[in-house]
Amino acid sequence: MLSIGLINLGILPLLLEAMTPAYAQHDQREQDSRRQAQEAKAKQPRPSRPERPEQPQREARPQREPRPERAPPRKLQDRPEPRADRPPTPGGRAEQGQRLPAEGPRPRPHPLQRRESQHQSAWPARRARDWKAEHRTWQDRGGYRGYRIPDHRFHGSFGPSHGFRMSRFPLIVIGGFPRFQFNGFWFSVMDPWPEYWSETWYGDDDLYIEYWDGGYYLLNRRHAMDRIAITVMVR
Repeated sequence: MLSIGLINLGILPLLLEAMTPAYAQHDQREQDSRRQAQEAKAKQPRPSRPERPEQPQREARPQREPRPERAPPRKLQDRPEPRADRPPTPGGRAEQGQRLPAEGPRPRPHPLQRRESQHQSAWPARRARDWKAEHRTWQDRGGYRGYRIPDHRFHGSFGPSHGFRMSRFPLIVIGGFPRFQFNGFWFSVMDPWPEYWSETWYGDDDLYIEYWDGGYYLLNRRHAMDRIAITVMVR
């Protein structure tokens, strides 16, 4: 029995030495197989990701210009006070803090003033240099051929008892001859006015219309002997 035990003890190291390389080889083979599997897995191509569709590029928005910074409102005490020693002149600019008075519509001239200005511009050109040589009666002109006012109308609105001032009535100039309106009729003055009359006779002297020797005349009470030929016009 002792010999058998000794034999077993002698054989045990040999068995251990024989088994050690076998285990080592088995571990080596497992490591080699793992390494080969990792290498094969690494060599396999990776699945590619699907490409995303390209999105249209957005148009670049124009950059806005920076807004100018607003100055802070000034306080009442910072504003200059209006100068009282220099009021704003008409038509000029008002100083800060002042307002110009609103201009209203310009007043229209009175009808009498407008008529006087018409007479002032019309009569100077018709002044005679030698009235006795320049004027002509209706007989000298070959007779009166204008409109005749009915007798009842003439006696009721014309003659010495119906005096008037020329400048108070409308006046126009047609063909170089002044034409004035009085009592519903227009009268065209054919003769020049005497040079010795007052320059403002149309506004200062009392005038009237007379029918004499087949025609109509304009007379001045200050110069009763002077008859200026006129013709009646119907417009």
